[in-house]
Amino acid sequence: MQCGSQIGGMWCYNNDSGRSSAYRTLHINTSRGVTRFSDLDFDDETQPFPDHADMHRYLVKYAAHFAVTPRIRFNSEVARVRPDFDRAREAPKWLVELKSGATEGFDAVIAASGHLTRPLHAPQLQAFTGHYLHSHEYREPEPFVAKRVCVVGVGNSACDIASDVCVTSPGTVLVARSGVVILPKLMFGRAFTDITARIQHPLIPRWVRQRATRLLVWLAHGDMAKLGFKRPTELSHVTSNATVVTDIAYRRITVKQGITEVAGRTLRFADGTTGEFDTPIAATGYEIDLDFIPPEVLAVRDNALPLYLRMVPPDWPGLFFLGFFNTDTALNMVFEHQARWVREILLGNAALPPAAEMHAA
Repeated sequence: MQCGSQIGGMWCYNNDSGRSSAYRTLHINTSRGVTRFSDLDFDDETQPFPDHADMHRYLVKYAAHFAVTPRIRFNSEVARVRPDFDRAREAPKWLVELKSGATEGFDAVIAASGHLTRPLHAPQLQAFTGHYLHSHEYREPEPFVAKRVCVVGVGNSACDIASDVCVTSPGTVLVARSGVVILPKLMFGRAFTDITARIQHPLIPRWVRQRATRLLVWLAHGDMAKLGFKRPTELSHVTSNATVVTDIAYRRITVKQGITEVAGRTLRFADGTTGEFDTPIAATGYEIDLDFIPPEVLAVRDNALPLYLRMVPPDWPGLFFLGFFNTDTALNMVFEHQARWVREILLGNAALPPAAEMHAA
C-alpha cells in the first residue's frame, strides 16, 4: 500500500501518496452539516458544500485537535499485514511489515485505506486509438478545451467531469449504461442532504427513504428518462450533482445509454448513432486494493469483500475493515459509527458472535 506525507488521503489534492482521485473542482456531495464528525465542526471559512481544500483543512485540524497527528507514521509504506497467532488457542496478534523491512506486532489492525485508488478500466475502451484516460487521472478541464469528450459512467465523478469539460467542448457525451437517480444539491433553498438527513433513522425502512428521496428528485428534475437516462430497476448508489441536469437541458451534454463498438476514434452507441472523439474518460469505478492483506486471510471476489457487517472477516479476530461500502448518506457519518462499533469490541464492552453465525449473516 502506497504511503505519503499528508493527512487527508483522498481529500488531499495531488497527494504525494499517489492514491488521491481528487480533481481541482471537486466538492463533497453532502452539506457541511452532515459531513462533519459529531465532535468537531468545520471552520468558518468552509463553504456549504466543502471542496477538497475545505475537507483537507478540516481533517488536518481534526487530527491536531485530538492529538492524532503525533501518532501517525508518515512515509511508511505497508507491505504486508499477517497473522502471528494460533486462532484456536491464542489471543490475536498481527504483524505489520513495512517496505523498509521494519515489522511490529499489534493486538488489532484496522484497514481504512479506502477503495478509490486502483482504476477499474472498461476493456472495450482499450481499443480506442486516441487519448484515453480513467477519471482517477483527471485533474482539471483545461487540457480538454475544444476537444470532443465522451465520459463513460454516471456516478459523481462522471457527472462532475462532464460538467467541467462541456462548456468549452464542441461535443460532450455522457454514457449512462445503467439507471440513475441524480440528486440536486439544493432544494427549497436548502442543502438537499440536510432535508434527507431527517429521514435517516433506523426506524424508517430503507424502501421508505428511497421512495421519499425519489419523490423529491422528481419534484426537482422531473422524469429522468426525458433527459435520456434509463430508469433504475435495482438498488444502486445515487449520484449528486448541481449542474449536470441543466447542462443536459442546455444540450451541452448528450446522454447515451451504452457503447456497442469502438473503432479507432469512433464510438458507436446503443441507439445506433456514432461519433468521433478526442478523448474518452472512463469514470468506471475502482477495484478494491488490498494487496497488503494475504488472500488466505481475505480474498477479494468480484470486487467484493466477504465481511460480517461489511467490517469483520469472521475467521480472523483482531482485524477490521472500515469504509469499504457505498451509502446513501455522508460517508464521514458512517465511518464514525463504524469506529465506535469497533471501539466497543476492542474495549471488551461488546463481543462478536461465533464465526459460524457471522458467516450465516
